[in-house]
Amino acid sequence: MTLQSEAAPSEWGPFGRPLFDDPSTHALARVGVVDIGSNSVRLVVFDGAARSPAYFYNEKIMCALGAGMSETGRLNPQGRERALAALKRFRCLADGLDLPPLTAVATAAVRDAEDGPEFCAQVERETGLKIWVIDGEEEARLSAQGVLLGWPGSYGLVCDIGGSSMELAEIHDGRVGRRVSSQLGPLKLGGLKGGRKGRKDYIKAVMTELAQTMGEQHNRLFLVGGSWRAIARIDMQRRGYPLKVLHEYRMTATAVRETARYIEEQDHEKLRSACGISSARMALVPLAMDVLTRLVRTFGPKDIAVSSYGIREGLLYEQMPQRLRDRDPLIEACRFAEKKDARLPGFGKMLFDFVMPLFRSAPPARVRLIKAACLLHDVSWRAHPDYRAETCFDNATRANLGGLKHSERVFLGLALLHRYKNKREGTSFEALYKLLDERDLHQAEILGKAMRFGAMLWMHKDEQIGEFNWQPKKKVLTLTLHDHARPLFGEVAEARLMSLAQTLGAEVQVKTAS
Repeated sequence: MTLQSEAAPSEWGPFGRPLFDDPSTHALARVGVVDIGSNSVRLVVFDGAARSPAYFYNEKIMCALGAGMSETGRLNPQGRERALAALKRFRCLADGLDLPPLTAVATAAVRDAEDGPEFCAQVERETGLKIWVIDGEEEARLSAQGVLLGWPGSYGLVCDIGGSSMELAEIHDGRVGRRVSSQLGPLKLGGLKGGRKGRKDYIKAVMTELAQTMGEQHNRLFLVGGSWRAIARIDMQRRGYPLKVLHEYRMTATAVRETARYIEEQDHEKLRSACGISSARMALVPLAMDVLTRLVRTFGPKDIAVSSYGIREGLLYEQMPQRLRDRDPLIEACRFAEKKDARLPGFGKMLFDFVMPLFRSAPPARVRLIKAACLLHDVSWRAHPDYRAETCFDNATRANLGGLKHSERVFLGLALLHRYKNKREGTSFEALYKLLDERDLHQAEILGKAMRFGAMLWMHKDEQIGEFNWQPKKKVLTLTLHDHARPLFGEVAEARLMSLAQTLGAEVQVKTAS
């Protein structure tokens, strides 16, 4: 494969031509969404590649609109005042950012409260925001679409827990199937009679009804909602897990049971402080934990994944054309980053073509990581040279990128670290390396050093420069350079090629082609 640019649409490979610059997606370049929940009111402004947007602005106010509703049937008066003040602020921010009209949705608390319509009318009168009050099934659908934003084509059961309700939705083939809403929100459970036993009996009875509606659901369980994320933080703390990224964090049924016991045994104030959980959220965790324990026991998922994407992302997904939905969110985000920040946008594709002969047997999941690394290989060039490698690793492992398992984040970060640095020892990230096995560590190093060498061969994007031929059984790596590119193969480039060969355990041959 040659180090060259390909322009024809049919030649863009399995990831297709980038769509973030397409006129049909420009309307999604910056979108503001307001989510009025039972616990919090939040403004999120999405920006960047529409298929995998960055969070341009994200602000949450804990209002507890649903607190006390079980007894009064009305919104919490103090929460209502706080929510109105927050919405006035959000409207001013939107005007200042020159955003299109905000999309505002309200869920269980507002739809169930006697004074919900009155609250919506007041908000529209005083802020101009028209609130879309959605029912439980619609809430379930949008939350499931949020999961699909990050995991296109996923199969499983999405469980979104808010303060006053819990929704379930099944996803398969990129679509949302059956869905149902329940009253299993922690704010509702806290007002039940009969103590914990009465609460657990109620949860079991409701969960049995939900199972009858949803049928068997033994694929992946996706957890959406602040209470689930708080439980995941506690699970990380219990395990001493090194990567503090909640999105795509995985748990097992056994881990859920062990974390339930851990929460019961720990001092909640100390646990809250250690995990960075707010007092208001921590008060709901034991109630949510009872729900999660019964949920896992009832449906028996094969594994459990935490999703930071939910209803807000689902609203963005709702506006996407199908051809954009079908795209890989990781690749679209990396293409956007390259165009915005790289010194030579477009070279990442050439670099990918150049290094791929080293990975001929790579499965599709690995190919997409190689593609992502090549697109990101130069986006951190502004960082100080002494810290560039670490900056690349940190950005890859902690960035808001969809469709990445934690082990894949570390693989991508390590490849980018080796793009700027031969050795990975001595960094502050060594605890994260244990998320990869020895073979993956080695493959990430090969990729990084191949990019490190390939980056020395910059020329015009449409010129052929050279190609690799790798014979793994013979351990022979052949570099063929086109004659006009031969001057690029200087001392530094040669040293980088030899470093790559050493990692491969290979003999090197360099040829010139006319």
